[in-house]
Amino acid sequence: MNEPLALILYERLLPGSQLVNRLQDLKYRVQTISSPGSLVQTAQEAKPLLVLADLEPHTSEVCAAITGLKANPATKHLPVVAFRSDNATTLEAAAVAAGVTLVVGETAILNHLPQFLEQALQVE
Repeated sequence: MNEPLALILYERLLPGSQLVNRLQDLKYRVQTISSPGSLVQTAQEAKPLLVLADLEPHTSEVCAAITGLKANPATKHLPVVAFRSDNATTLEAAAVAAGVTLVVGETAILNHLPQFLEQALQVE
């Protein structure tokens, strides 16, 4: 069986690269995306199991990309876990409005990634 694919959209080297390593440790294939504008097309073509997205530094562009992901019939089912700096709690409202499944602080996501993935992947 193939390893599941996770797309990760990030610009900040930390925690982005750390999440890539943690996902690979958890036996995920990882494809990174550096431009929010390519998220929908990449997700449509790559058919990932889930998406992780850094809300910083371009929150409005990332939220617009997530909104596009959720508006597309081919990708609207994908769970999206958004992460932010621990002190950037004000970004949560915009992320939830865009359609993210979970919003998590970067320290928490790095320390508890398996639990957050399990929560995001639960079928409702």
